[in-house]
Amino acid sequence: MSPYSSCQRGCVIHLPNALRLSLYVGRHVEGVSHPFRPNMKLPRPDAFLLLLLALSAVASTAHDFDFFYFVQQWPGSYCDTRQSCCYPSTGKPASDFGIHGLWPNYNDGSYPANCDPDRPFDASEMSDLMGRMQANWPTLACPSGDGSSFWSHEWRKHGTCSESLLDQRSYFQAALDLKKQVDLLKVLQDAGIRPDGGFYSLRGIAGAIREAIGYTPGIQCNVDESGNRQLHQIYLCVDAWGKELIECPVFPRSKCSSRVEFPPF
Repeated sequence: MSPYSSCQRGCVIHLPNALRLSLYVGRHVEGVSHPFRPNMKLPRPDAFLLLLLALSAVASTAHDFDFFYFVQQWPGSYCDTRQSCCYPSTGKPASDFGIHGLWPNYNDGSYPANCDPDRPFDASEMSDLMGRMQANWPTLACPSGDGSSFWSHEWRKHGTCSESLLDQRSYFQAALDLKKQVDLLKVLQDAGIRPDGGFYSLRGIAGAIREAIGYTPGIQCNVDESGNRQLHQIYLCVDAWGKELIECPVFPRSKCSSRVEFPPF
């Protein structure tokens, strides 16, 4: 027996946010651009159920989320560890913060991951962005590569979870545009915080960024071979469209000390 066979005056079914639709079985349908005419023959409830299952399957390929973490990393800190680093095959990156990722997140600090294994990274969709990708989103992992493995990982783990709003090209374009919008190195240098191997107040680093962009950043540190805490990654929060900076609903865990090293690169 159909679960809708007992509906007499109307049943309301709510789809996920990505495809929200209310169907009133038996009398009328709302949520569609062309309402049913009184003399139209309505499909059987079973047909509605099949339609809803199909739409729900499409919607489930991309998870809802609340905001993005836009994460940039300092290459000097990435490389100044026991693990060290390898420059990409295109050569040593510029002495600048590089993009680590654009990560969908929930307001409670949890996050979706690996949301659509059927949508692998396709470099052919990125051909006109490759120059910017190599300059602003370089890989430092070993062995040396051209960045494709890094970008593929970021798309597979994080990007696929934003497919309800951003396709692959739009996802990477959004990250590149955010990098252009916020020049973190310039912000810090203008505040007298330079990658010269000196130690700087963590509060001063966060304050300089907030003064420049109007929002408080999240800051993560790692440890160099001597055991010093050093400025590693800076998190900025972005709306779910990947366009506008917002105040962070929650910050990532930090292992920073009150003063951290800003190593050269």
